[in-house]
Amino acid sequence: MKTIDDFNFENKKALIRVDFNVPLDSAFNVSDTNRIQAAKPTIIKVLEDGGSAVLMSHLGRPKGQKNPDLSLTHICTTVSDVIGVQVKFVGDSVGETAEQAVAALQPGEVLLLENLRFYAEEEKGDSDFANKLSKLGDIYVNDAFGTAHRAHASTTIVADFFSENKCFGYLLAKEIAAIEKVMQTGEKPVLAILGGAKVSSKITIIENILDKVDHLIIGGGMTYTFVKAQGGAVGDSICEDDKMDLALSILKQAEAKGVQVHLPVDVIAANDFDNNAATQTAAVDKIPDGWQGLDAGPRTLEIFREVILKSKTILWNGPVGVFEMENFAKGTIAVGNAIDEATATGAFSLVGGGDSVAAVKQFGFADKVSYVSTGGGAMLESLEGKTLPGIAAIIAS
Repeated sequence: MKTIDDFNFENKKALIRVDFNVPLDSAFNVSDTNRIQAAKPTIIKVLEDGGSAVLMSHLGRPKGQKNPDLSLTHICTTVSDVIGVQVKFVGDSVGETAEQAVAALQPGEVLLLENLRFYAEEEKGDSDFANKLSKLGDIYVNDAFGTAHRAHASTTIVADFFSENKCFGYLLAKEIAAIEKVMQTGEKPVLAILGGAKVSSKITIIENILDKVDHLIIGGGMTYTFVKAQGGAVGDSICEDDKMDLALSILKQAEAKGVQVHLPVDVIAANDFDNNAATQTAAVDKIPDGWQGLDAGPRTLEIFREVILKSKTILWNGPVGVFEMENFAKGTIAVGNAIDEATATGAFSLVGGGDSVAAVKQFGFADKVSYVSTGGGAMLESLEGKTLPGIAAIIAS
């Protein structure tokens, strides 16, 4: 696996696929710079070697049409501020204008190309478009984990034109290492905490990780499908009735593989899906009609904490309650606190998947876990055991 440390970029132009698909406010200001910050070490490495950096990214979903609202010119000043170098901008992604801007680039300089998705060929994985992109650099660096599961021209196909001169940037290399640590090399006991609303959205992950983990905590809305499948009363809680047989099958598979499954034993139930609804603590299998479980209960959180603290490798994907509502966020916060405590005493903890990442950021855990993945869909596909095309393209010789 070639990383950016395997190359010296002196007098070379690095064509770097970054993920600058950042949120913009109504005045087109960047409201969250995390993705830009994450790419900074890779860019700085190139510049410190005496090379120049050509950055390419998408922004939003312009669907192959030029849309001034989604131009990367809006983020240029912020990228300059974060990197500490004045970033140049060219209003195209390929062709003569882009090639001239790259040719004029001097060592130590950074150029940002226009939104790749202004071209329909980008998302189609068009080879001719990828070939045009390849003319803009001497070495191809993929540092965009968030798009590594897409076989787009800039994330996958362009690598075909660089033979041996292609590598992972620091961010993408860290993502690969973090997932490998959980799925292959992590110290035991290994724990996976899976939350979220639906069993159907997590089934492939569950089936893939059962061979890798010692403990599996199931929380969030998924809980009630498992509980009802075992004959419990779940009231008006979210439940996939058509997935109950699947839930029972998962429990049997886990038992056969020696994996301990930990389901909630009590929940905070509400009489409405509302932050101000009336609440009561109920046994998870005795939720009254007209009530729905919206958070893990106190006894459950004690059990979860004990399991978390004895684990040496922890994957967290999905909240254990409706954390967006303050009155039903206590369970997710308690899980975060326990993971923080385990990490502080030497456990490796990886948080991935949109809602769990949002939760750790909202409640201040981002700096208290070992690693927070930057890729939602890419992270989930990795956990499902899929080889991501953006990663395969770099590894292929």
